[in-house]
Amino acid sequence: MALTDDILATWRNPRRVMARILDAGPREDRALVFLLVAVLVIYVSLWPALSRAAVLMPEAPLAQRLLAAFFGVLLLVPLAYPLAALSHLASRAAGGQGSWHGARIALFWALLAVSPLMLLRGLVAGLIGTGIQLQLLDLLVFAGFLWIWLSGLWVAEFRGT
Repeated sequence: MALTDDILATWRNPRRVMARILDAGPREDRALVFLLVAVLVIYVSLWPALSRAAVLMPEAPLAQRLLAAFFGVLLLVPLAYPLAALSHLASRAAGGQGSWHGARIALFWALLAVSPLMLLRGLVAGLIGTGIQLQLLDLLVFAGFLWIWLSGLWVAEFRGT
């Protein structure tokens, strides 16, 4: 299946998609691509809000804001690996039988699967600005991320038990 088809299917049934991804075998290159594409899309989703902020507060130019956001989002890469390891250790403590790779795939796939909502969030932040709409969308993005991540982690850790 195409990556976009898998992302759409994840919102309907995250466990089935995660099982299919894990059944393809442990491939670290795939995990890294999931993470890097997610980081790239999340970075692009920040552009509208950064552009709005540069117009409203011109003392910091857009290029400066984009560079700072790039390094901020890039920091997700080294932080994602320990977070995935902690989730694996917590699953092990709860009786999980999965692998380190499965925990990484669950987290990285959740980041990638929620990235279209991040694009929508970026548009709302850039066009409307702060307000109840953005707060509700933030809540939806966070809840969607947790739902996909925990569903994927369940498959990665407890599917065989």
